[in-house]
Amino acid sequence: MSSLQISIAEEGAEAERLEGLAGVLRQDLLQLEVDDVTTLRGGVPPPGARGVVSEAGTLLVSLGTSVTALKDVLSAVVDWWRRSRSHPTIRLELDGDVLEISEASTTQLERSFDLFVSRHAPREAA
Repeated sequence: MSSLQISIAEEGAEAERLEGLAGVLRQDLLQLEVDDVTTLRGGVPPPGARGVVSEAGTLLVSLGTSVTALKDVLSAVVDWWRRSRSHPTIRLELDGDVLEISEASTTQLERSFDLFVSRHAPREAA
């Protein structure tokens, strides 16, 4: 079973705001076919974050064995991000692979997520 860690950060945001953002995202993710979505306390701000960055709300998504689950989760993250006025920094970690997105357009976010999914898709037999 794979687990995807999603961390949310925003310059100058209070911890309560980040926990609220993560809570909304968690509710969206629980609507998907994933094994579980757990809120982790003590998430780490994305490396290299500029300025004062509050500790992010961090979620751990248990994906099971479905490749489509990862794609569905990232699609839900894009939808959530679009609805957010502030477009917080998003940090994904899966099997040691890390992707951090900040100050991106929706198109850039979608392309980055597509590449992330392709790196974790099972290789098809030739």
